[in-house]
Amino acid sequence: MSRSTGLLGQCILFWGLVIFTLATQASDVTLSEGWQFRWGDSPVSADGSPAWAQGQDPRGWQAINFPSNPPGRDGNRHAWFKTTLPSEGSWRDPVLYIYSVDLLLEAYLEGQRHYRFGEFDADGQGHFAGWPWHMIELPPDFAGQPMYFRVYSDYTDIGLWGEIKIMERAELFGYVLRHSAIDLGISMICLLLALLTGVFTTIQPGKRHQLAPIALFSLASGSMILAETQASQLLIDAPLMWNYLAAGGYFLLPVALGLLVEQWYRDTRLRLIRRIWQLHLAYWVIALGAASLGWISLAITYPVFDGLLLMSLVLMAAIILPRLKTLDDEQKAILATHGVFSLLLIADMAVAHGLLPWGRVPVSAGALVFSIVIVVISLFEYKRTQQEFKALNLRLEQEVAQRTGELQTLIRRLEVYSYTDPLTGLYNRRYFTDILEKASAQAMRQQSPLTLVMIDIDHFKRINDQYGHEAGDYVLVNIASQLKQHFREADVICRLGGEEFAILLYHTEAGGVQQRTDELLDILSDTLHVHQGTTMGPITVSCGIASFPQHVDDPQALLGLADKALYSAKLAGRARSHVYT
Repeated sequence: MSRSTGLLGQCILFWGLVIFTLATQASDVTLSEGWQFRWGDSPVSADGSPAWAQGQDPRGWQAINFPSNPPGRDGNRHAWFKTTLPSEGSWRDPVLYIYSVDLLLEAYLEGQRHYRFGEFDADGQGHFAGWPWHMIELPPDFAGQPMYFRVYSDYTDIGLWGEIKIMERAELFGYVLRHSAIDLGISMICLLLALLTGVFTTIQPGKRHQLAPIALFSLASGSMILAETQASQLLIDAPLMWNYLAAGGYFLLPVALGLLVEQWYRDTRLRLIRRIWQLHLAYWVIALGAASLGWISLAITYPVFDGLLLMSLVLMAAIILPRLKTLDDEQKAILATHGVFSLLLIADMAVAHGLLPWGRVPVSAGALVFSIVIVVISLFEYKRTQQEFKALNLRLEQEVAQRTGELQTLIRRLEVYSYTDPLTGLYNRRYFTDILEKASAQAMRQQSPLTLVMIDIDHFKRINDQYGHEAGDYVLVNIASQLKQHFREADVICRLGGEEFAILLYHTEAGGVQQRTDELLDILSDTLHVHQGTTMGPITVSCGIASFPQHVDDPQALLGLADKALYSAKLAGRARSHVYT
């Protein structure tokens, strides 16, 4: 329960931030100059803190334009970066925002560790913990102070990455949400499309080979975009979880494309395309499985996949383009939009590996274009399918209507059986339970009287013992018939079981009901029951009466009160009716 409550609170906080900070314009200072770096890890001072963070050994630092991938790495896994925090600006709650880090980070201010991401061991190393954005709180007097960053990475890249800014904490949330809003919307569209096509896949098995790849592509792209959106970190602060979700979606994209394209061919190209997507599916299983088991770092699976994806895209283009004219317009539209999406993926890949300057590549826009094209094509496909099935539906309409009528008749019979006592034809206890609940709600809502009568046949066991169970059933049927004749058609008469009956009377108070039950007692006292030539009787009954709101504030309690009144009538000598007191 606590975990669910916490997640609900995070959702409320997230959407509150969306509403109140989406339009906020952030005033910030970008730290794009004055950086220095040095390779290796710092020696430790006598107090156990890194010597470099205290300004010792100042000769080893070199200038760098941006604290990422310095020259001359030569297998180094440790790098230090430093900058002097700017003095301009007036700040209330300043924070340092970093878009991402490869891979683990410690930040030092005034010689002390001020922030850490990831777990460093005694050798200053650690395991991949994800690629989140970072918010480092700054003291009010940070202006002009040197800040040091210790970075460890066994990845192809090392250092800080993307953007580094100083801004107000509240403005940072607005900044993140503004840059995430479009991607969030697109991811929701893709996931909704995945859901819809998944549903159509189940209800139209004949179209499964066409719809399943679309559902898989939409699911993979939607999951990837959502996981890579910075706003996801505001919802659930679990960077590694989001990276696994992003990797899972990213690695599945060529599988979905291969499944979509392979149905267009029936020659040797089919086998080649199938081998490509099967290879990617195997990579998805092996890479994510090995990473989740701790055999390899999830980070290292990305460069390998990027190379594999590039080769697959080139090979598929070589397979498809020579026979492009053989494809229909819908297939060409799908292929063209996926080509746009692939180019955006390649551009994003180039930025991630430092081949292009950093920038936000609109990968989600490619997914949106692809999704729109798929939706339009699916609508046309659905229209054609409807036209094809229209004639069949007309031929089957009469048969369906007939079967539906038979089914409805059967349902009505079953409903009657489920609520009817088979011996007496009265309603049974199940029906009584349902009607008491509904009648109680109505009486409470309208504040109208509701009275319940409990009736029990006196000495019924003697009748069974003396005359037999068939005679007892005969008496039950006769009593039930007399109850139906004596009470109003609007009154609900039920057999609760054995020799016990219950009558629910609307808009009636206890006094009037007792008069009617006394009349019933008089009628029964003059009635003889003849079964197979044997005369029985007269047979009497005892009655207990309780009424809302005269006796109780909750009509649901009438059953217990009427039962107590019935017990009182039994103790008083039977063959009488008692009102609850």
